[in-house]
Amino acid sequence: MAEREPDDDLARLRERVDALESRPAPARHRTRSVCAAVLIVLGCLLAPPALVATWTADLADDTDRYVATVAPLAHDSAVQDAAADRITDELMRYLNLSGLLKDAAPADRPGLEKALGALGGSLDDAVSGSVRKEAREVVASETFARFWTDANRRLHTTVDKALTGSGGGAVRIEGDAVTVDLAPVIEQVKTRLVDAGLKPAAKIPDVHTDFTVLRTEKVADLQTYFRLLQLAGVWLPVIAALLLAGGVLLAVRRRRALVAAALGFAVTALLLGLGLTVFRAFYLDALPASVSQPAAGAVYDTLTRFLRTAVRAVVALGVVLALAAWLSGPGRRASALRQIWHAGIGAARAQTDRLGLRTGPVGAFAHRHRVWIGWLLVAGAVVAFVLWPHPTGWVVVGIALALLFALAVVDFVGEERAV
Repeated sequence: MAEREPDDDLARLRERVDALESRPAPARHRTRSVCAAVLIVLGCLLAPPALVATWTADLADDTDRYVATVAPLAHDSAVQDAAADRITDELMRYLNLSGLLKDAAPADRPGLEKALGALGGSLDDAVSGSVRKEAREVVASETFARFWTDANRRLHTTVDKALTGSGGGAVRIEGDAVTVDLAPVIEQVKTRLVDAGLKPAAKIPDVHTDFTVLRTEKVADLQTYFRLLQLAGVWLPVIAALLLAGGVLLAVRRRRALVAAALGFAVTALLLGLGLTVFRAFYLDALPASVSQPAAGAVYDTLTRFLRTAVRAVVALGVVLALAAWLSGPGRRASALRQIWHAGIGAARAQTDRLGLRTGPVGAFAHRHRVWIGWLLVAGAVVAFVLWPHPTGWVVVGIALALLFALAVVDFVGEERAV
């Protein structure tokens, strides 16, 4: 009977809690609950714009981050094909094919005829194929990758200058497009054509042609939105966090409110990720036929990949917070899981006791201060997440698992043991 008394007391306590929770809430509590719900909903709705604003401000303020974002485009095959086609079309405008063989020096004609004849087909196709082959090799080289990186780095020290159109450089906004001037790359293609025997290519003047990186019919609106997002990049996340925290603190049942806020934050971030996918399809469909859709898709995916990473991190953070709040609550399932947790740690501790291993004064200290140690570990996990430069979903999961392991160690070491 003595062994069943604690279980009976626990059952009565649960019945008492259930009875209290089933009572109608006073009007004051209902008002608090409504206000808390409003704050939480507003905080969740601010999650997508806060993520977008933070991502935009991050690119605008960090040149290395911007370069790291656009650098992979130089190695994308679709972008290379589009750049090679653009260079070929531009150079073919300056090559006089009708007088190409006639104007060539007698000593150069054999090499020129051999170069063109090896390609077969008409003269137009032969020369165009030769130019494109050289252009494709140039844009696939590390030289083009360095040009691309340097051009974007010189473009502006921040993405803000790129989107506002200020400054000069190889990358700029003109009309309805963000473009890159391929003049340095064209010069390399001309040199390779001359070396391959196409001497008239040396007579081509300096050519400045723009390669479209991003096209939209409302660049001016995009620039305005960017300025607003840049200003909001710091404040929107803070406002969203304060609204969520205020809603949780104001709620009558704070633990449930924390679970709802965390899951709501994760869901709205997930909706942003889905919105990026849907917008990609609309964006590509709105492009003119002259723009390479594979290249445009590669540009869009590259520019938004860090935003997608942030979305996954926020979703993971929301799920982790919701699980933590639920598992630490008084619910029956949560209590059962905690009992299993403590039982497993107790079994491991009993095994070490049988082996004669003792923690000594460390165990006594950990037992006396286990609550404070636990909160310090939680605070350390929060600081680690906040100070992490660009946390990903895996970083969130890793920090959560590390915290769980640390709490297990404290529980194992700090349990009071019989002397």
